[in-house]
Amino acid sequence: MNRLLGARGLGFLLLCHCALAQVIEVQSNGLTYQTLTRSGVTLMMTHLPGALHQYAIVQVAISNGSQGPYVIRPEDFTFERADGQKIRAVSAHAVIEMLLQKATGNDAIKLVTTYEAGIYGNPQLKSTKGYESRREAAIASTGTKVKTAVLASALALVQTKLAIGDSTDGAVFFPTDGKPLGSGRLVVRTNTDTFEFNAE
Repeated sequence: MNRLLGARGLGFLLLCHCALAQVIEVQSNGLTYQTLTRSGVTLMMTHLPGALHQYAIVQVAISNGSQGPYVIRPEDFTFERADGQKIRAVSAHAVIEMLLQKATGNDAIKLVTTYEAGIYGNPQLKSTKGYESRREAAIASTGTKVKTAVLASALALVQTKLAIGDSTDGAVFFPTDGKPLGSGRLVVRTNTDTFEFNAE
């Protein structure tokens, strides 16, 4: 009887441990990435240095290892500051509109260089429907004279429906008047799951 109770207790503890997924932190190319899995879906995130006009930027990658399709949107992302303030990410459309109106060649070069350093410098990040495919589509659609805003907008995470086994990546933009996000944590609430990353 005691063995049976012990086995049940151990099983319960293992179940609790699995339910409380642990955030894994990895250093790569000078950036700290945090990774978290819920219901078979894995999110990876890191803060990108610098800002674009009024936005602070977080680079994210999402991989769907669940049993069905999974929808992710930039508006699912909220940064909760240590002082309790919550900053919700803006839609890709809002960022693209801003880039079309205000971006300079210098802005785009800095943003693309920073983003690509994060992507190509991180061997853990592999994407089937991410920035690389959006960048190629942007180049193909505009020919050799690639507009700054069009190329830079390829960075933005857009609402995506990931099939089983698909992955994507993108930049999520938080309106901060160009200031860093500061101390706090990223929380992602999709239709089915909540991902709570470690405070920074």
